[in-house]
Amino acid sequence: MKPFVGYIILTIGIFTGIAANSFAKISDGFTKLTPTILCLILMCITMFSLSKAMSVIPVGFAYSTYSGLTVTGVLVFAMIKYNQIPNLYAMIGITLIVIGVVMVNYLGKLN
Repeated sequence: MKPFVGYIILTIGIFTGIAANSFAKISDGFTKLTPTILCLILMCITMFSLSKAMSVIPVGFAYSTYSGLTVTGVLVFAMIKYNQIPNLYAMIGITLIVIGVVMVNYLGKLN
């Protein structure tokens, strides 16, 4: 598998991770059956995608990209769906996460 395909699979993992976390909220503590099942299925897809991406992308790059963009995506989802507007410090934190992901992917070097 080529690295470009790995990044496509990683993108799938990021989007399914955002969806899985969103269904975790909707499942109300895993008390609602349908959102719980969807959450678990999407988490399995997320982990499968992440493991496949790591077969061609270095682990640090893959996991930092996955975690940073998933956290940011869940925050955006919460802003849109639940009108949860973060304060200034949260916005600075998310900005630093995105900057960190960009730095790791474009400026980070492997020995």
